[in-house]
Amino acid sequence: MTVQNIRFEPSRDELVILDQTLLPHEERYVTIATLEQAEHAIETLQVRGAPAIAYFGAFVLAKEAVRLQDDPDFTRRLDLVGRRLIATRPTAVNLQNVIESLLGLNVGVDFERIATDIKHRAIALFERDVDTYRAIGEHALTVLPAGGNVLTICNAGAIATSRYGTALAPFYVGKERGIAFNVFACETRPLLQGARLTVWELDQADIDVTLITDNMAAWTIQAKGVDAIIVGADRITRTGHVANKIGTLQLAVLAKHYGIPFYVAAPHSTFDLTADDVIQIEERSALEVTHIGGQPTAPVGITVFNPAFDVTPPELITGLITEAGVFEPNEAVITHHVGGTVHV
Repeated sequence: MTVQNIRFEPSRDELVILDQTLLPHEERYVTIATLEQAEHAIETLQVRGAPAIAYFGAFVLAKEAVRLQDDPDFTRRLDLVGRRLIATRPTAVNLQNVIESLLGLNVGVDFERIATDIKHRAIALFERDVDTYRAIGEHALTVLPAGGNVLTICNAGAIATSRYGTALAPFYVGKERGIAFNVFACETRPLLQGARLTVWELDQADIDVTLITDNMAAWTIQAKGVDAIIVGADRITRTGHVANKIGTLQLAVLAKHYGIPFYVAAPHSTFDLTADDVIQIEERSALEVTHIGGQPTAPVGITVFNPAFDVTPPELITGLITEAGVFEPNEAVITHHVGGTVHV
């Protein structure tokens, strides 16, 4: 089963998303009518996954462009919309890359034409990237052992992209080819994207998946004979540093200790060739750590540190898997493979 997480109806400029905060217990689709609703959807993780946020942001910008096309202050106001969207998730570079690319069309005084061009580009981006994620899956199959035990964290699957996903792409493509994997999914505290989303979507697709808590990863690698670890990414710098869901770094350290490969799967739009090892890390509400399902699990007023992401250095990464192939995480190789292809 393929889940459609974002729906855009261009004739009515209607934008609908699958509310991922309610999964796995309820599949509810929410209509996004205003910029404020869109900001809320990103900030509260109703829509999430760096690629999916980018498509969503593109459709929101397209809707706003149509709404503003008769406004004489169109150019300035549309640019402000783009800046507001980028500010919602500062670590995820896909959103920034896509919005800045679309804002590059905001030139001239034919505002209706600009709005139409932005809408068409947003739709084309979404449709083209289905092939991108399938290609990531195909390349991942060349390095993952067929029928192997593979560990992952967070959710880098179909509901985080246009289809297939990044880290989960080889499992979907493998299933199409008759290649089965045994997937171990870390629950991914504090918001449980692994438990709520990855396990749910793989189970829906009839792909073998086993849920573990985050602090079981080391023993699982040892006891279950994990062959490889594969994760997604929210930003990859020109030096090969990877920002991804908190908990990724510790998995990379474990992979090095146990001598198993650690792969990062992401499209070229996730690369930020202007950055090195310094990445802005979003910190989120303490309530995400002190409460589960609205119920308190820690003493009131306790100090909490809740970074949403961590940064894995290139020396812990076996390979980067993109739509172009698998390559080493160093600056020269990244610039050669990705340079000039980052923006849409």
